[in-house]
Amino acid sequence: METMSLEAARNAVLGAVDAAEAELVSAARKIHARPELGGEEVFASALAASILEASGFEVERGYAGLPTAFLARKRRGQGRRVAFLAEYDALPELGHACGHNLICASALAAGLGLGAALDSGAAQGEVLVYGTPAEETDGAKAAMAAKGLFDGLDAALMAHPYAGNYLLTESLAMDALEVEFAGLSSHAAASPWEGRNALDGVILLFTGLNALRQQLRPDARVHGIVSNGGAAPNVIPDRAAARFYLRAGSRAYLDAVSARFRDCVAAAALASGTRAETRNYEASFDDMVNSRILAARFGEHAAGRLGLGPFGGAPDSFGSIDMGNVSRRAPSIHILFDIAGGSPLTAHSPAFREAAASPRAERAMLAAGKALALTGLDVLLDEAFAAAARAEFSASLGKT
Repeated sequence: METMSLEAARNAVLGAVDAAEAELVSAARKIHARPELGGEEVFASALAASILEASGFEVERGYAGLPTAFLARKRRGQGRRVAFLAEYDALPELGHACGHNLICASALAAGLGLGAALDSGAAQGEVLVYGTPAEETDGAKAAMAAKGLFDGLDAALMAHPYAGNYLLTESLAMDALEVEFAGLSSHAAASPWEGRNALDGVILLFTGLNALRQQLRPDARVHGIVSNGGAAPNVIPDRAAARFYLRAGSRAYLDAVSARFRDCVAAAALASGTRAETRNYEASFDDMVNSRILAARFGEHAAGRLGLGPFGGAPDSFGSIDMGNVSRRAPSIHILFDIAGGSPLTAHSPAFREAAASPRAERAMLAAGKALALTGLDVLLDEAFAAAARAEFSASLGKT
């Protein structure tokens, strides 16, 4: 495509987002004002789906058997496939203290923008917007990835609000494990020797894990709570349970940590004379495999034409995200865009919640959505660029 044609395509993308600015900002505000927990995002999902449907996208609600998930798609001719991922779940009590209202609105902006390039005839291929519920808990993207629903994409793109601009997200792989100990009840004063204390199993497990931490690498995390410690102090508990998050910088190392964790469980059960059962109570997340090629192109668009930046590489630390599972299925980016303006701001806090509804955040959301769309446009139009991202992806999987 010649330079003027490329510029016309980019103008079609940017013009469509500008034309929808009021609707996009309104959507971000409405979702923020009406927070819904993971799996319960009825309002947010319906609002996002209706905006895309009104723009000519074919929308499948209840996608992948998830009531609040959706898949919106628009196709013109034959070509590559670019997806934008929307999150819209909130946190208990704190509401949108992770800014998922902005994630959703930026994905809508990107979808509308790149969809306009198809409508104008400037590009061909397929544009998809996935509505992905429950990122904070069950991680719908993990379940979707396991079903192969991101396989074959040429790019999977999303942007997350943060305190600072970063092109890369170095997330931690995570397993959510619950351990239940089964013992034998008896009177704690009159005949304790008749019992087998399930709570002792839990306590011994925490003791074993405290010893294990000394041998773990710095990127590993093991943190948990007692979710059931018994019913009364004069009854030796026959049931006790604890829930843990295990994290590490790579899936391979996390698997090793999880194996050591299960050894601690077995030791605690043996020492307490109880039986232990371990299960996953939430989805397992993989670490993020960043497409540096796609991320760099996003940065060029964002910091150049759109004035969003400058961008760093990756923050010093980050949690766990189900986008990591997607990143093992397709070339992916999880951009972090600044809504703090240089002020200290911590995610999952009341201050972050308030910032996620600010005019500064809304301006950054629109710019991030435009940069996502322009990056997707390059994937559709530039065969060499898309091939390089795919080759990088294949090579990265061999190293993780």
